[in-house]
Amino acid sequence: MPVLRLLVLALAVVAPQGSRWKDIGTTSTGNPVQIDPKSVKTAKDGIITASFRVPYAKPFDHPKGKVTVTRAVAMFNCGARTVAVKESTMYLDEKAGRIAEKSVPKIPGFGPSFSSTFSGVALDYLCPKK
Repeated sequence: MPVLRLLVLALAVVAPQGSRWKDIGTTSTGNPVQIDPKSVKTAKDGIITASFRVPYAKPFDHPKGKVTVTRAVAMFNCGARTVAVKESTMYLDEKAGRIAEKSVPKIPGFGPSFSSTFSGVALDYLCPKK
């Protein structure tokens, strides 16, 4: 019986863990854009809200250290093709919860999205052009 427990424990450590993040595209700088499919919600007014993650292919400098990942919650107006970021968190170490900077605007404002950025990739994914 101890050998079986050891085998189960070893498999649990080696087996890939299910991820809540799904790749949806890449920014112009080569960073993958990921969405949490369970976070996608559509309001009665048609505004879509979802959570995103961008792990940087090359971490960038911040006064507190190297930023490796950004997570954001954003709202998308498909009809107007605009986006508003509700929350953005830049991580030095995502697993350890080490945050370089967090931004939560009191009143998120909708604006244009550039196709080369995470918001542009996300907009094209959630609101495909017809």
